[in-house]
Parts: sequence; C-alpha cells; structure tokens
Amino acid sequence: LAPQGPSMDASKKVDLKIIIIGALGVGKTSLLHQYVHKTFYEDYRTTLGASILTKVLAVDSTPLKLQIWDTGGQERFRSMVSTFYKGSDGCMLAFDVTDRESFEALDNWRDDFLEKVIPREQDFPMVVLGNKIDLSDRQVPKETASAWCKEKDIPYFEVSAKNNINVAEAFETLAKQALSTYKGILESYLTDSIKLTPNDKPKQSCC
Repeated sequence: LAPQGPSMDASKKVDLKIIIIGALGVGKTSLLHQYVHKTFYEDYRTTLGASILTKVLAVDSTPLKLQIWDTGGQERFRSMVSTFYKGSDGCMLAFDVTDRESFEALDNWRDDFLEKVIPREQDFPMVVLGNKIDLSDRQVPKETASAWCKEKDIPYFEVSAKNNINVAEAFETLAKQALSTYKGILESYLTDSIKLTPNDKPKQSCC
C-alpha cells in the first residue's frame, strides 16, 4: 500500500477523494455520470453502499485525479455510507428541488459527515447541488436553498444532470476548494516536519 499522507513531490498528480451524499433518489449517480461520462444515466436502481468513478482534470495547472464516491441515500445504508467518509478531501451535498424532504435532510447529512470526518476545521471543502431544475414541479425555491447555504458559507449550484446545467462547474469548484485545502495541509505538514528538526547539534555520546 502507498504511504498515507500528503505526497512530498508537489509536481506529481494530486489524488483527491470527493464524496457525494444526500437523500435517496436525488440523482447523485446521474450527476456523476453526467460529469465523468457526459451522458445522462437514467437508471433507477438504488446505489447499494458506494461505487467509485474517476476523473482527471487540471486545476490552476495542477493535474488532479478525482476519485468520486457515489453513495446510496437509503436510510438503512446510512451507517455503512458514513464509513466511506474517512479520507475525503471534499464533499458534495445533493438534494432534489422537486422534493422538499430531500432539502430538509441536508442538515442531517452535513452534520453526520462533519462528525465522522477526522476532526478538522469547520470550513471543510463542500458544495451543495440542487438537482432536477429541468422539472416544473419545483418545491424548493432557489432563495430558500441559497439562504441555507449562505448561512453555512457553502457554495450553492442549481443543476440538471439531465440537461447538463452547471454540473461541471459544481465539481470544478469543489475540486478547487479541495486542492487549496490539501495544499494548506501539505504546507503545515512540511512546516511541522521542519520544526521537528532539532536546532542544536546532538551531543556526542561517549564510547
């Protein structure tokens, strides 16, 4: 297994783990397929546990490999899904603008995620996606979702997996945030390593 922790060689491709979470049926799998494969995936089978898709891109001239974890939204999978949170560099919270309950569940999903991720600063890289804006029976006004996100300082995107609206922008915004957090951690990791070097020369031991 490759050693854990930030890679010392910054010129190498950076691997980031992104996880997408949210209630059942909000279109998480469709969003991922639209972003990674540029196709609308209209398959109504529930994601059991998690599946992984990868996407390679460059952000600010840094080559990134995103490992995107698609998770099941069924309540009975909640405890299993939360075991996949560990090691995430960014989190995507998704809801369906035509399903009020999926929006109201965001608080629980967010709290559960932040609680399970190894305690770090609260401004963990996160974006919220309001999916299915192509449908007419909208239940969650844009203003309501924007206000919720503004209060928590999370970027909000109105998206359509079906019509490919704002999907890439949302993923790229999260990738940018995750990369900048990763670089910050890498910097403090390197600084701490330097601090650990003793300034005084070791005393000569006898014999």
